[in-house]
Amino acid sequence: MTATLSSTKARDALRTSARFSAELLLIFAMLAVSLWLLGRMWSVVWPLVVGLLLTTLTWPLARFLRRHGWKPALAASAVTVLSLLVAGGVVALIAVPVASQSGELTDGVVDGIQKLRDWASGPPLNIGDDDITKAMDSAVARAQDGLGSMVTTVVTGVSTIVNGLVTAVLALFLMFFFLKDGPRFLPWLARQLPGRLATDIPTVAARGWATLGSFVRSQAAVGLLDAILIGLGLWVVGVPLVLPLAVLTFVSAFVPIIGALFAGFVAVLIALVFNGLTDALIVLAIIIVVQQLEGNVFQPMIQSRGLGLHAAVILLAVTLGGSLAGIVGSLLAVPIAALIAVVWNYLREQLSEPSPEPVAEG
Repeated sequence: MTATLSSTKARDALRTSARFSAELLLIFAMLAVSLWLLGRMWSVVWPLVVGLLLTTLTWPLARFLRRHGWKPALAASAVTVLSLLVAGGVVALIAVPVASQSGELTDGVVDGIQKLRDWASGPPLNIGDDDITKAMDSAVARAQDGLGSMVTTVVTGVSTIVNGLVTAVLALFLMFFFLKDGPRFLPWLARQLPGRLATDIPTVAARGWATLGSFVRSQAAVGLLDAILIGLGLWVVGVPLVLPLAVLTFVSAFVPIIGALFAGFVAVLIALVFNGLTDALIVLAIIIVVQQLEGNVFQPMIQSRGLGLHAAVILLAVTLGGSLAGIVGSLLAVPIAALIAVVWNYLREQLSEPSPEPVAEG
């Protein structure tokens, strides 16, 4: 028996597909407009983001002081002053030496890539294809530009010192107000919203804050451990530029997966240029051991729960963030992806049908 195509079902399917496509295009248009507005307001959004990230790091101490009888304003002031003292110490002891050695670090990476290129062009590989040569030249240029951007981001936070100081001052003021008035924000927000939004948005905001705080604090702790262990290993081997390499390792920890690969690659290249192949292999072994300890020991101990993101999603998010906004985009890509996942999980919870009650057997 031959089945005939139902014109009614076909029209319904086409209408459904057209409606779905139109809705999807509308969502993409809204996202494009949102990104455009975000770019136009970046001078305000960037200090807000930095202030939120600083607040996630300092909130546990402020919460501890508040629970022990300190007034909110006094606790926020004490934590802000302490943060300024710590930041000043970091600038004096770490950032200034790193900035003074950044040119040497960049030159070492470029020389290391050139050595790899020369080795690949000789026996036994004998790679001399023009496309590979162009790719290596592109890698040299990108490594030089990317590493320079990383060092600039670490030292100044933005492209110029003036903007960096303005961003730092605004971020500190915002951090103070977040620490002082943060717990009152969600109740205030709930009173401003109508109907069900008064429940949904504060719930999503609370979950997003918990996720963001967990990510920033855990990555900072893991990055600090990585930087200390790898820095000690480089110092024992006798590799130069230990301090900037340790700082690079710490900052790269905030870009999961790709950051560790990038920092390890730079350390091996520096060892290859200044110490030779044997020490470069020793450094590679040290980095592999530390990364294994990080993945199997440090992160399970420090992170009480993961972000709930697959490794492929993290890779795609970091790649997209880097292509859209460079180093800053790479640093913010995973937290943004995690916040999107929080919103999606909440929507899925609200749209899911309740599980049917099991039928009792009589």
